[in-house]
Amino acid sequence: MSGLVEITQNYFDGNLVLAGSGEAVITSAAGTAIHLRGLRKDYGELEAVRGVELEIRRGEIFGLIGPDGAGKTSIFQILGGVMPATAGEAVVFGQTARDARSMIGYLTQTFSLYQDLSVAENLRYVGQLRKLSNREIEERGGHYLKLFDMDRFTDRLAGRLSGGMKQKLALACALITEPKVLLLDEPTTGVDPVSRREFWDTLASLSVDGMTIVVATPYLDEAERCTRVALMHDGVIHQIGTPAEIRRDLGLHRLEVRASKLSQAEELLGEIEGIADVQRFGDRLDVMVSDVGRGEQLTRATLGAADIDVREINSGLPTLENAFVSILRDLNGEMKATPFPRRREFRHREPGAIAIGARHLHKRFGAFHAVNDVNIEVKYGEIYGLLGANGAGKTTTIKILCGLLAASSGEMELAGERGSLRSSFVRQRIGYMSQKFSLYDDLTINHNLDFFAGVYQVPPEEREEKKRWVLEFSGLEGRGDMRTGELPGGWKQRVAFGAAIMHEPSVLFLDEPTSGVDPLARRSFWQMINQLADRGVAVLVTTHYLEEAEQCNRLGFMVAGELIAEGTPSGIKAAQNGHLIEMITDAPQRAADLLKGQMDRWRVSLFGDRLHVVIDEEPMDGIRRLSRTLSGAGIHVARAYPERYSLEDVFIAVVEKARLAGKVASGD
Repeated sequence: MSGLVEITQNYFDGNLVLAGSGEAVITSAAGTAIHLRGLRKDYGELEAVRGVELEIRRGEIFGLIGPDGAGKTSIFQILGGVMPATAGEAVVFGQTARDARSMIGYLTQTFSLYQDLSVAENLRYVGQLRKLSNREIEERGGHYLKLFDMDRFTDRLAGRLSGGMKQKLALACALITEPKVLLLDEPTTGVDPVSRREFWDTLASLSVDGMTIVVATPYLDEAERCTRVALMHDGVIHQIGTPAEIRRDLGLHRLEVRASKLSQAEELLGEIEGIADVQRFGDRLDVMVSDVGRGEQLTRATLGAADIDVREINSGLPTLENAFVSILRDLNGEMKATPFPRRREFRHREPGAIAIGARHLHKRFGAFHAVNDVNIEVKYGEIYGLLGANGAGKTTTIKILCGLLAASSGEMELAGERGSLRSSFVRQRIGYMSQKFSLYDDLTINHNLDFFAGVYQVPPEEREEKKRWVLEFSGLEGRGDMRTGELPGGWKQRVAFGAAIMHEPSVLFLDEPTSGVDPLARRSFWQMINQLADRGVAVLVTTHYLEEAEQCNRLGFMVAGELIAEGTPSGIKAAQNGHLIEMITDAPQRAADLLKGQMDRWRVSLFGDRLHVVIDEEPMDGIRRLSRTLSGAGIHVARAYPERYSLEDVFIAVVEKARLAGKVASGD
């Protein structure tokens, strides 16, 4: 076919390259949409924003990333015209941010919906508030609800929507005025991976239509989808560039090391000069090195000397999260989890002893089958991840397993007991951090910790020491008298986690513990979770952030109340059929739209300037077929090559195939 370029194999970089094409160039729309000049924001003596200079181009998806307290939300509130700057300028299309409010849509960090109003009533309220006519509200609202596949739910109350559907409705409310600029402050916190991908595909489409989008997110796999990102810390922007530029400027490579005795291996490699960073995942270590060959030699020699079996080492590119952590370590110094004050000795258990067990577990609510024949076993010292879309039955399963909800049928085992899971013996041996914040907002942090210490019967002589540890772990030393409701979400999650483990449980249930938590705090969470597991604690955790799910020893995927896949992170990825192809084209959005019209939509997704396509045939055959299709539509393919599946790719494939087979989650 005319226009189809020859495909050659480039063995120097391991990529399939379309010969003669060169690199794809990202071209930005002409003009500047947002300009910040010397922007400052003070709250008394606290300098939240300190002289920020930033230019955002028209039609960009611009990511603002940084740890909790970096100043991101303050910038959003100034840009949204919600509050004034202390000094400097915030200019939006040539006007001050306050004067430009009519052309700005703003989705705040907390849900901005009225829970007791229906989907249609929320849209009507926002439209009337912004002085739209009834016809405009009906036409625009209908357009966005159809775009988000929510036009079936116009009469459903907002409070009865799943997390993903709530965020889609909130986005529709922000878009109904057809703004030129869209501000999104952590828009996908608590949203499952399927809905997150749909959300970002929508943003990409809006960006191509000329809308300028500024987004803050704690999930750095999402930031990979931005045109450019800015890393913000302590009120200052430290680096701006495309995700690829920031990863490249890191100057490091990532080794995936699969070995025995991961805890010991992590500790040993962390002390070796020439190894920049080590992070433990469920069945591997990620080791950051400046030289791949030298790093592999150091790794094999160090672990071999300690009689640790090295099964496999693979090299790969660093992630944006690797870069983020490295940059912030340079700014803050080495990060170490505060040692937990252990006072309890666990009893000896036989190897392989079951801490959490369920056989043929069922839960019905009337005619609705929320949990359907689930079988789970979690051993002491194991971290088990229960994954699923909103409404899949994860939280219901956890509530049954920890004795908060009675099962309709099935057998259960918890902390060595069967039958009744509500005994005082069992309750003193489990910790539970719920999906919703398990703290009392009207109480201070100290009062909350005193309450949980009393409920869990922490000995009085240990309480002050445990409370100090929670405050140190949370980065809130000396702030115990703060009202909990005043804490940002990430800090509140840290306090809730600390409260759940003060009594040193041997079984721990964590329902989305790091939702809304920045990457640095998330890393501290998982260092602590790994320490607990090393000590013999059984951990069952749910999460929507699938990079985080790699930290688990084993995973289970739930769809519509059923457990449909189970295994180690690597094993689940290896069992996935088909191949993932990454493509770089001169018209990525048009390419995505074209391929989605010819394939199952879940098989195609945009990641910034890159296109991910899941195919069933061999990679070379698939690349030829896709290239012919795109070339025939006048779309130039610069590069195409096989890429490894991420856990998110696998999760979405498993869930969507189950849906096509007739399994539908309750949120749908």
